[in-house]
Amino acid sequence: MHCSAREFADLCGTIPVIDVRSPREYSRGHLPGAASMPLFSDEERHVVGLLYAQEGRDAAVKKGLEFVGPKLSTFIDVAESLSPERCVLMYCWRGGMRSGSVAWLLRTAGFTVTTLTGGYKAWRRYATEIFEHPFPFIVIGGATGSGKTPVLRALKEAGESVLDLEHEARHRGSAFGGIGQDEQPTQEHFENRCAMELHKAVGRDRVWLEDESRSIGRVTLPAPLWQQLLEAPVAHLVIPRGQRVRNLVHEYGEYPPEELHAALSRIARRLSPERSRQAFVALAEGDVAAVADMCLDYYDKYYARAIDHRPSEKIHRYEYATIDLSMISSDLLERAARYFQRRETE
Repeated sequence: MHCSAREFADLCGTIPVIDVRSPREYSRGHLPGAASMPLFSDEERHVVGLLYAQEGRDAAVKKGLEFVGPKLSTFIDVAESLSPERCVLMYCWRGGMRSGSVAWLLRTAGFTVTTLTGGYKAWRRYATEIFEHPFPFIVIGGATGSGKTPVLRALKEAGESVLDLEHEARHRGSAFGGIGQDEQPTQEHFENRCAMELHKAVGRDRVWLEDESRSIGRVTLPAPLWQQLLEAPVAHLVIPRGQRVRNLVHEYGEYPPEELHAALSRIARRLSPERSRQAFVALAEGDVAAVADMCLDYYDKYYARAIDHRPSEKIHRYEYATIDLSMISSDLLERAARYFQRRETE
């Protein structure tokens, strides 16, 4: 059985996915959740490709069979461990010989195998298309420490459709954003992760995401997605500074001082020399609250400049005395329902 990239994405998450490309191809980017079961190692793929170019298809196929023969039983064992029910999705680069060969083997062993027509290349085309799809985005904005990410997660728990860009990027976006995070994905894989989440959101009444710079750590939002983010309505959370400081202490206060010191060093030149000196002294004394408060001098100015670039009619400021996730998320849902209801009648 074969299916399109859209249909394949519908099945991902319900059926185990196997990527039979080489380890290097997989590491650059793959479908989210796919397990790597390479038909060839990187070196073997190079040899087969070279033979194909120099001596033709038959020579390449013969060499490929020499490489694959000893691995056949291993492929079946791996597939069984991934899917005891013996039902898998599978893809290679173009949906050709690699996925076709392994699919034949597994079907012979009693598996139901669905392959991706056009392979990973077709998925990448679909990912590009999904970023250009018009989504009913609502951006959660607010100065640093306003609790935007926890609010986003509360909305997701309430059943809302959410694109958590910081989660997909494995980075919180600031100089401190990499602390406590896993290694960031490649640019290609970041796009894959975002595309899969947006695929799930097609047809939803609204999709929430957090206000971000175009770059999040070392990955960058695709241009069509970034443009939609800039044009979307913004629910701007206005939280008292003291509450934001407490939130930052809760979020970062338990991390090793040396990691906080390294992050602070990255923005020290953005502070005045005296403010920078005071921040490092406070950090050495374990006063994370004072450090957070001083850093807000920089981040508040930075965010104010960023929000000023948006159309004023798109910014909706909502003041909250505390970061009460249940209250804020409920209030935002009510306001969003009214907002889109008004737009439908205009």
